[in-house]
Amino acid sequence: MFSKPESKFSRSLAFRLTLWYAVLFVATLCLAFTIIYFLLSLEFSERTDRALERQIDHFTAMLAIKDLESVKEAALIETQAAGEKDVFIRLLLPSGEAFLTSSMSHWRDLDVNTKSIRRLLEGDLTVKETVTLQNPGRDVRIIYAFIGPGIIMQYGQSVAGNKRFLAALVRIFAAAMAGLLVVAVVIGWLLSRRALAGVAAVTHTARSISSESLRERVIVAKGHGDEIDQLAAAFNTMLDRIEDLVTGMREMSDNIAHDLRSPITRIRGLAEVTLTTDAAPTDYETLAGDTIEECDRLLDMINTMLLISKTEAGVGQMQLEVLDLAAIVSEACALFSPMAEDRQIILTGHTPQPLMFTGDLKMMQRMIANLLDNAIKYTNTGGQVRVSADKMNDANQICVIVQDTGHGISPADLPLIFKRFYRCDQSRSLPGTGLGLSLARAVARVHGGEILVSSTPGEGSTFKIVIPSPG
Repeated sequence: MFSKPESKFSRSLAFRLTLWYAVLFVATLCLAFTIIYFLLSLEFSERTDRALERQIDHFTAMLAIKDLESVKEAALIETQAAGEKDVFIRLLLPSGEAFLTSSMSHWRDLDVNTKSIRRLLEGDLTVKETVTLQNPGRDVRIIYAFIGPGIIMQYGQSVAGNKRFLAALVRIFAAAMAGLLVVAVVIGWLLSRRALAGVAAVTHTARSISSESLRERVIVAKGHGDEIDQLAAAFNTMLDRIEDLVTGMREMSDNIAHDLRSPITRIRGLAEVTLTTDAAPTDYETLAGDTIEECDRLLDMINTMLLISKTEAGVGQMQLEVLDLAAIVSEACALFSPMAEDRQIILTGHTPQPLMFTGDLKMMQRMIANLLDNAIKYTNTGGQVRVSADKMNDANQICVIVQDTGHGISPADLPLIFKRFYRCDQSRSLPGTGLGLSLARAVARVHGGEILVSSTPGEGSTFKIVIPSPG
């Protein structure tokens, strides 16, 4: 019954972060305690060894200034004062035979280590060892050393107190660890929930978005600027782009519908008129011709859309060759001169030198033709269109400038003119599909260049094509 919620909870990022935090917290504490435990054990061991060495030095000095009987008496007094359960002393001959022993009632299982005696005889100054007796907790640290000629002292000191202290430390740590683990889990959960609050906001916003409503945005806290805030800001930016894209698609769909409806309506109207009247054979020929003309317009629009899409996606096959941009501009001016003369527009071209670059001839011709066609179309009778091609200050770039004295473009329309099907003439009274500038920019960019535009309403527009050249 609870498997699904539990599974969802265990898969949550907050749960995993809390688990990792708790594991790392416990592992860090365990490592720190292990280091402390090891250092304390080492300190206790060194402290015990220093105490044993001081006792050996004490009895050695005593034997040097007093007789053996005084040393024996002092040894017995030492064990009684320290406690027979904690300390024992033996005086040994080099053979290992004891000739003085303190009370060994608590050390019955402890014998003389002949190996330690042998090491002394071989030249070691002192020999230390730790012996664990059968009686639990009866570990003892023992030192062997010569305190005089032919006299060896075996001095033992219980380390049970150190063991008890370390054992108590382990118990305290275990109890503290249990409490700290609970605290770590609670703190880790609160921190992870707080850190992921922004992610939850992004998730909520994403779920509330639909194709009809794209205006939801994540609230970004000011002044933080952490990774979550950056994610929220990036998500909002993505939503803005998606909204612009959807809006553009809707506008493009409306424009396509408008541009398709007009020729189809004309075709249907011509056909209907021809069929409902006593048409002569020449009327059917006219219908066929008009139908072909309208179909050509539709096909041209569709092919242009496909060309723009392929060019922008970089999947079109370009026929690259070394071209002279000045020659292409001159040929375009010659081609559009009759059109300009018919509209009584002065078209001038200025191309002082060859401008070599690598590109696709047909694409470049179509790009310049689109710009010239727009310039002449939107320039009133008596106006001027000037075209020039030259090198830029940067020798690795060449440019084409198309300048007209036409209607100009309003500041509101200027950022939108390169969109597909966008036309400043919203009434669409002038012929065109709104694809020319989109194709021109796609061609410029596929050649590694760009199109720049500046315009003043009522005074005209200037389009500048910048193309990289090998120099």
